[in-house]
Amino acid sequence: MASYFLGIDVGTGSARAGVFDARGALLSSTKGDIALWHETGGIVEQSSNDIWRAVCACVREAVLQAGISPESIAGIGFDATCSLVVLGPDGQPLPVSPSGNPERNIIVWMDHRAKEQARRINSTCEAVLSYVGGTISPEMETPKLLWLAENMPETFAAAWQFMDLADFLTWRATENLARSVCTVTCKWTYLAHENRWDAGYFRTVGLGVLADEGFRRIGTEVVPGGSPLGGLTLHAAADLGLAPGTPVATGLIDAHAGGVGTVGARGDVGSVLTRMAYVFGTSACTMSTTAEPTFVPGVWGPYHSAMLPGLWLNEGGQSAAGAAIDYLVRMHPASKEAETMARDNGISLSPWLSLEAQRRGGAAAVPGLVGSLHVVPEFLGNRAPFADPDARGLIAGLGMETSLDSLVALYLAGICGLGHGARQIVQAQHKKSIAIDTIVVSGGAGQSPLVRQLLADTTGKIVAATTSQEPVLLGSAILGAVASGQCSDLTQAMLSMSEIGDTYRPNPALAEWHEKRFKAFEMLQQAARSIRSVA
Repeated sequence: MASYFLGIDVGTGSARAGVFDARGALLSSTKGDIALWHETGGIVEQSSNDIWRAVCACVREAVLQAGISPESIAGIGFDATCSLVVLGPDGQPLPVSPSGNPERNIIVWMDHRAKEQARRINSTCEAVLSYVGGTISPEMETPKLLWLAENMPETFAAAWQFMDLADFLTWRATENLARSVCTVTCKWTYLAHENRWDAGYFRTVGLGVLADEGFRRIGTEVVPGGSPLGGLTLHAAADLGLAPGTPVATGLIDAHAGGVGTVGARGDVGSVLTRMAYVFGTSACTMSTTAEPTFVPGVWGPYHSAMLPGLWLNEGGQSAAGAAIDYLVRMHPASKEAETMARDNGISLSPWLSLEAQRRGGAAAVPGLVGSLHVVPEFLGNRAPFADPDARGLIAGLGMETSLDSLVALYLAGICGLGHGARQIVQAQHKKSIAIDTIVVSGGAGQSPLVRQLLADTTGKIVAATTSQEPVLLGSAILGAVASGQCSDLTQAMLSMSEIGDTYRPNPALAEWHEKRFKAFEMLQQAARSIRSVA
């Protein structure tokens, strides 16, 4: 009987499942929405029960669509956003905000309630902070844990486990409490290169109780992504419609699964050490690997073995990317008209605008289409390389035009702004001798050929995409292939199951125009910082 691998991805707005064969070919994929609660104060929450329900529905449908038997699934991999799950006794959800609703037991990665806690942690200048680019983000877990301890002490005290979402999913599937090196190193300050938590750090920042307990509530066993955790329990197998005992791999953060699905692909542009993964979804994450630890101010890491075993990872990105473009274009007076036309064509607004821009000449015509319009799309702060959660978006050169043409121009200016932000991350790493020659793009917002070409033009780097339509799901399926034993390690699995496809090279005819635009982008950022210093 042929063997297949299941990749499960939980993003900000949906859960997805994909079935792949041993060569990485996608047989089927499905998607299900998950609930998201927004409240004032930067609060964004989800429900672990709701997410598990969506995962189970997606898996059942994906296996059905693939036309295979559940018993032919040889391995399962999970990835998810780096969101904080809080569980009480017997794994029951606990409330994490004044709503008091225990179903809302996840503090989502993009929740910024812990900005003040992050500032106080950063003021300690603890040594572990050098492994998060020198500045911890409110998107990470220790500021959120400190917020809970200070604002909801009852929940904090009653919690049985605090888990990253990917680790929650593997626990729910196997009842194994092992944490992923990826999650706890990248978001919880675990020192993977020394195989330890820093007890002094937790005591200094006000979370000493976790150290006093021997870290039993945040993880005492930490293993690399792809490690076998055991098989599906009877209960989980029944929920998922799969066979009990099916091997489950240690998971990854969603962006890192996108890295696994792309940076090790067979192909003739770049290598694992010169490719930067750019996972372009609601947010954007960048991942670069080095043989030795490299400290880049404002870029998270270096993290040992957090994505690829034995290599060091530097992680940057943009707190809002796809979400920033959606927010930007919906400000425009023509957005309602355009949304109707997009819906009539069976697509959402941003992909429709990409097609409209292609119809008007594409990336080569951008100078004429955009004109003097500039956008810094940092509506949710700057994750890298400035580690500035207080940064906000700027638009310069905005007139009173209300036409569809002006909406397309705004969209293109926003995409260029994201590209300029990516260029800053590349440059920050280049200054520390991390040589990047290729950006390998994945994620739903990065599927447009126009977006890929603009990313090449704005960064000055080759942009490549893999042949897989679903590289993030593939990354998780690759984990399942390793856990099943059918691939000896992650390197072999990546080469076997992923391949470089289309490539996009910077247009030399537009290099000077993009250089001027980049200078304007940095001037706008500086102007915004100056304004904040006086008002």
